[in-house]
Amino acid sequence: QVQLVESGGGLVQAGDSLRLSCAASGRTAGTYVRGWFRQAPGKEREFVAYINWSGDTDYTDSVKGRFTISRDNAKNTVYLQMNSLKPEDTGVYYCATGTTAGAILTASPNYWGQGTQVTVSS
Repeated sequence: QVQLVESGGGLVQAGDSLRLSCAASGRTAGTYVRGWFRQAPGKEREFVAYINWSGDTDYTDSVKGRFTISRDNAKNTVYLQMNSLKPEDTGVYYCATGTTAGAILTASPNYWGQGTQVTVSS
């Protein structure tokens, strides 16, 4: 089992920045790919970004140039730096982990975190 705990959410104004963290614990040997998703009220959960063990990344188009995903393998922690936040970035942000990028991109990871709320006011 792997436990994922997100932190760093909050209420900010449009244009502000936030950094989310997701710490993994337990049997972390297979957490090769780490990802972030978000779910806005009344909408389906959507992919935001992923990073693999080597540091390769991918982002959904709406956050490219504003969000940066990174990881500290020694700490089993992944980060999501979110800059120039917009009201449409509001939602619950979930981290996830899987053994392949495909598992993340298809929203089929092995484990999910509980989520952290991000609210961006206009």
